[in-house]
Amino acid sequence: MGDAAAGRTIAMQGNGKGAVACVSCHGAAGEGNAAAGFPRLAGLNAEYLVKQLQDYKAGTRQNPVMQPFGAALTSQEMLDVAAYYARLEPTGSQGPADDNALGEKLALRGDWGNDIPACVSCHGPGGRGIDPYFPAIAGQHAGYIRSQIQAWKGGTRKNDANDLMRVVAERMTDEQIEAVSRYFAGQPPVKPTSGDKP
Repeated sequence: MGDAAAGRTIAMQGNGKGAVACVSCHGAAGEGNAAAGFPRLAGLNAEYLVKQLQDYKAGTRQNPVMQPFGAALTSQEMLDVAAYYARLEPTGSQGPADDNALGEKLALRGDWGNDIPACVSCHGPGGRGIDPYFPAIAGQHAGYIRSQIQAWKGGTRKNDANDLMRVVAERMTDEQIEAVSRYFAGQPPVKPTSGDKP
């Protein structure tokens, strides 16, 4: 079980053993940094966050900034940091994207002519996330969502359950990726509801 107070200390100050303060990239309230491509962490599911940190440490998720951070954390510190961010209220939304019927269609109904399921079929109603495997994407920065779909598509990210995202991303055009990223960035961020099922 994570200790959110201990996690807050790491988030604000680092752990003194090589893990720098999370706030230096992810913002004082875990809001992320859209311009720099750092995702919002506030309100994301703790189990999901722990898995990402474990994957960075193991090298099964690649990122030159996050891998040293993950490697410098103990298992308990991962639980602590995740508990801290999971308790924060998610912040930020870019507001609804104008004239984004394509993004809405993909998010809510998919593109079955190309075997692309609706995003909400895994990420939950409104993109609020399904504990612990499918992260909340509503209100996440568009650039981050876009970069991750491109990473799945390009094979540089492969740490999901059953390789689902690679299969979906490979079927998406660049136009679809852009549209659905903007759509979810414009949705109000919400915390996952424990017990939600896809």
